[in-house]
Amino acid sequence: MPSDRTAAAVPDGERLPGDHSSTGPTTLFGSLLGYADARRDRLVGTADGIDGVVGDPDDEVEPRGLVLRPALLGFVAVLAVSIGASMPSSPFKLEMPGVWFFGEPSTATPSRWGVYFSLAAVYGGLFLFMRVWWAMARLYRRRRGVPYKIMVRVFALWSLPVLVIAPLFSRDAYSYAAQGEMVSHHMNPYLYGPFELGNNAFTAPVDPLWGNAPAPYGPMFLQLDGFFARITFHNELATIVLLRLLALVGVVLIAACVPRLARLYHRDSAELFTLMVLNPVTIFHLIGGAHNDALMLGLLVAGLTLAKEKRPIWGIVLCALATAVKAPAALGILYIGWSWLGTGVPVRERVRPVVTGGLIGLGVLGAFSFVSGLGWGWISILGTPGVVRSWASPTTGLAFAATGIAHLFHVGVGVSGVLSVTRFLGMVGAVVSGVWLLLNSDRIGTLKALGLTLLLFVLLGPVVQPWYLSWGLILLAPVALGQLRSLVIGLSMVTAFIELPGGTQLVTTLLHGDPLLIVLTMLWILVVMTVPLSSWDQRRPPVSVGHSTSGPVASAA
Repeated sequence: MPSDRTAAAVPDGERLPGDHSSTGPTTLFGSLLGYADARRDRLVGTADGIDGVVGDPDDEVEPRGLVLRPALLGFVAVLAVSIGASMPSSPFKLEMPGVWFFGEPSTATPSRWGVYFSLAAVYGGLFLFMRVWWAMARLYRRRRGVPYKIMVRVFALWSLPVLVIAPLFSRDAYSYAAQGEMVSHHMNPYLYGPFELGNNAFTAPVDPLWGNAPAPYGPMFLQLDGFFARITFHNELATIVLLRLLALVGVVLIAACVPRLARLYHRDSAELFTLMVLNPVTIFHLIGGAHNDALMLGLLVAGLTLAKEKRPIWGIVLCALATAVKAPAALGILYIGWSWLGTGVPVRERVRPVVTGGLIGLGVLGAFSFVSGLGWGWISILGTPGVVRSWASPTTGLAFAATGIAHLFHVGVGVSGVLSVTRFLGMVGAVVSGVWLLLNSDRIGTLKALGLTLLLFVLLGPVVQPWYLSWGLILLAPVALGQLRSLVIGLSMVTAFIELPGGTQLVTTLLHGDPLLIVLTMLWILVVMTVPLSSWDQRRPPVSVGHSTSGPVASAA
C-alpha cells in the first residue's frame, strides 16, 4: 500500500506538527478550537516560541510534569465517573437487581443525595477528563519523545476503573450476551431476537427495543459470543465480563499499532497514543460500554497498518475479520484494493486488485458464515439500528424539525414519511461523498479519505451513537494535522457527552435544590475548572557548562 498523499501532494504525516495549512474540512468548530489552542499557548507561553513547533529534543524535561501529573489527574477523573456511575439508582447504568456485582438498586426510595452525587461525580469527572486529555494532546504535540511504554502504563491506569464497573451509558452488552446465549443453544440470531430465549437472566436486562430484533453483527463476533456463553456455563454476568475483556483486546490492538503508525506517518507516538487510545470515546464508550466496535476497530487499524507496510494481503485478511465483527470495516478492504498498485494508477487498472481484495474478503467471511452455520442473514438486517429515533442524528433531527414546522402551519405530514426522505437524502449524500473521497484518495490520503468516509456515513446515517463516531475519529488521528486535528479533538470531546442521561435532572437539582447542594456543586465545579494544567510543560533550568553552580540558573524559556 503506497504512501498516502495530501491535497498538496505531500505524504500524510510528513508536514511539521506546526503546519496549520488545511489538511481536512475547514469548519467553524475546528477553526475556533485551533484558535483557542494558539491563544492558550500565547498566554501560558511556550519555550518553542511558535505554537506547535517541536522543541529541541536535547532539552531536559521533567517527567513528572509531562506524564505523572496528567496521568494522576486523568485517573481521578475516570475514578469519579466510575464511582458516580456505580452508585445505587445511578441513571448511567442499568438499574436492575443481579445485572452486576455491586451498585444494585435498593428497595427503599432512592436517596436524593445519592442520585445527586452520581450526577455531579459523572458530569464533573467527564469535564475534568476532557480538560486533562485536551491539555495532554496539546503538550505532546509540542514536546516529543515521551516513551511509548510510559503511555501504556497511563492507559492501564485509566482503563482499570471502567473495567470493574457495570457497562456504561448503554445496554448493548446485555444484548450481546443474550445473542451469545442463543448461539450456544443453536438458535440463529439472524432470524430471531433475544426474547426467543424466554424470561431469564440473559433476556431481563435486554432493552425492549432490541428484544425481538435480529442481530446485525458478523458471524465471527457471534461465534465468540456463543463461545463465551458456553465456557461460562451460561452465566450472564461472567459472559458480560468476557465481552468487556474482548473490547479491551480491541483497544490493545489499536495501542499495539501506534508505534508503527507513528513511524509510517511521521508522528510522535505519545501524541498519537493520546489521540487514539486515551481518547474519551475509547475509554468511556468502547471499553466502558463493552462495545464490539472496539474489536472491529482494532482489527481494522491492524489491517490498514499492515497494508501501509506493503503487506496488502494480510491487511485485507485482518479487515475481513473486522468485517466479520461489524460490516463498516468492509470499506477497509475496498481502500486497500484501490491503492494496491500505488498512486497515479488509472481507474481501469485498479479494478483487478479491488476485485482480488473483494474475493479474499468474501472468502474469509464465507468461511466464518459456513463454519458457524449462521449463514449470510446479517447482510439483510444491517439497517436494524435505524429503528432508533434521536435528535443526535442530523437526518432524524431535521425530520423532527421539518414536521414540527409543518404542523405550525397546519400542514398535515407524518414524521415517518419525512424521516424516510431525510434519511434517504442523507445516505445519498454519504454515498456520493464516499465515492468522491475514494476517487481522490491519492491526493487526499488513503487513511484520511477512509476516516472521513466512515465519519460521514455515521453523521448522515439514520442513527448517531458515540461508539459509531469512533470509527472515523480513531482512523483520522494518525493523519490529523491543522484544522482536521482540531476537528478530531473537538468532536471526540463532544461525542463523549452525546445522549448521556441525567443532564436535565442535574440542572433541575441545581436550580431548585437546597443551598447546601448548590454550594457543594459550585465547589466541585470550581475544582474541576481551575485545576492548574499549564505547569505540566516545564523544562529543567539549564546549567552553565564550565562553571560551578550551587543551584540551577533560571531558564530564559
